[in-house]
Amino acid sequence: VQLVESGGGLVQTGGSLRLSCQVSGPSLNYYSWAWFRQAPGKEREGVSCSRSGDGNTYYAESVKGRFTISGDNAKNTVYLQMNSLKPEDTAVYYCATDGSTMGCPNDPILNNYWGQGTLVTVSS
Repeated sequence: VQLVESGGGLVQTGGSLRLSCQVSGPSLNYYSWAWFRQAPGKEREGVSCSRSGDGNTYYAESVKGRFTISGDNAKNTVYLQMNSLKPEDTAVYYCATDGSTMGCPNDPILNNYWGQGTLVTVSS
């Protein structure tokens, strides 16, 4: 499994970005897919997850109503649409999977596959 993120950049407060995670290997339907982020000096935290086994999606409280996770099976790509961005959203964002259809572990250690990350900077 190879994951390649893109779409990060510099945006002003209140702006939007869409992150992409190109998946090489399994079809999106085989695994659950998550987005994590890590701000400078902070631990990596779960942002959102889409569980392919039952179609459920999960969001951290801090991003609920602003971020949306989705997937395009034809492109084998997972997206994270981020709206109403805030300076506290500044972080490196990572795509990840634990390699199961029903898992969305919030603990980064339990995710087996990671992309290289893409930097999102929100200016105030």
